[in-house]
Amino acid sequence: MRILGLDYGSKTVGVAVSDPLGMTAQGVETICRKEENKLRKTCARIEELVREYGAEKLVLGLPKHMNGDIGVRGQISQKFAKMLEEHDITVHLWDERLTTVSAERILIQGNVSRKKRKKVIDQMAAVQILQSYLDRQNGGF
Repeated sequence: MRILGLDYGSKTVGVAVSDPLGMTAQGVETICRKEENKLRKTCARIEELVREYGAEKLVLGLPKHMNGDIGVRGQISQKFAKMLEEHDITVHLWDERLTTVSAERILIQGNVSRKKRKKVIDQMAAVQILQSYLDRQNGGF
C-alpha cells in the first residue's frame, strides 16, 4: 500500500511517496502555482499522482504553533484536506511542526547549495511529514 505525503504551502506543494511496504518515504516533486487560491491544477496533479503510484491515502502536513494551536496556515490546510476529500481521496492530517527546519538541516549537512535547497525544500519537508507518519504507523520513532 503506497501513501503520498504532502507539504502544502502558499504557492507550492511538496510531494513524497512511500515504498510499497509503507516503510520509507522518497521525494517525488514540487507542484508550483502562481497564486495561492488557484488550486484546480494542483488538485488535478495530485489526483494524477494518486493514480500513478496507486496511493490509497494522503498524509497532509498540518501546521501547528509550537503550543499545539492551529493557526491560519493550519486552517488553510484543513480546508485543502476537505477539498481533496471531495475528490474521493482519503486524507490524514499530520502534525508538521519543525519539518521544514529538519529538511533544511539535512540539505545543509549534505552541502546542497542555497539555490538548490530552495528548489527541493518543500519536497524534503513532504518526505519528513510522510516518514514521521510511517514511523508512527510501524511502531517506531
